[in-house]
Amino acid sequence: MVHREVAGHVARLLGHPDPGVRAIGAHLGGLLDLAHLRTELNGLVCDPDREVRDAATKALAHLTPTGGRETEIMHPHSGYAGLKAHQAAEIAYDATVAFCNRFISLRSRTHDQMVQAARSGKQNIVEGSAAAGTSSKTELRLIGVARASFEELLADYQDFLRQRGLAQWRKDDERAQEIRQMAYLQNRSYKNYRSYIEDRSPEVAANTAICLVFQANYLLDRLKKRLEQDFIEHGGVAERMLAARLRRRGKA
Repeated sequence: MVHREVAGHVARLLGHPDPGVRAIGAHLGGLLDLAHLRTELNGLVCDPDREVRDAATKALAHLTPTGGRETEIMHPHSGYAGLKAHQAAEIAYDATVAFCNRFISLRSRTHDQMVQAARSGKQNIVEGSAAAGTSSKTELRLIGVARASFEELLADYQDFLRQRGLAQWRKDDERAQEIRQMAYLQNRSYKNYRSYIEDRSPEVAANTAICLVFQANYLLDRLKKRLEQDFIEHGGVAERMLAARLRRRGKA
């Protein structure tokens, strides 16, 4: 189904006081095959403005019984819950909240900054996923913001270790390997790492969190690369709307 936000925008366009805007709304209703707006389009067939009447009539002629052409323009998206990058980001966020509550004073600005950076990383994936149907550029930008937020968080964890004279584990360290292998667990969540963050030493807790942030960054890099490739191959919403309109004109 077409993105609800877009469908709502089109419905508002159909009821706009400006006839030019109503005509655009009618054109989009037909182009996106918004069959559930058939009643509103039928009402515009008797509109006082000729351009609106013509646009509504053409839109109704293009509607299929139940709709379904919107995927020409609005590519389907499974949502953020199915993204591995979001799963990793959520775990890193939960770990950061627990870590900061345990080792960083609530009165410290660092506490707030680390929690907010972790939250920003997670929430920008959610917002990027929500924007996917209407703006590929916005989705890409928000994924980039998420990546930058986790990079900031990573630096805070590294500072924590350095300032306390604690070692940051190398990638090939057995302890790091143990944490990294847990990424392959099915249905993993923060509970798989809770004991490392909440019961172990500051060094173990910080290095565990660092591993989690590295995993989130890796998955965000992969997601961003895929989105960029999709944009290159298929374009954004504006490009797909133009292509669909040209195809429609060619068939007229």
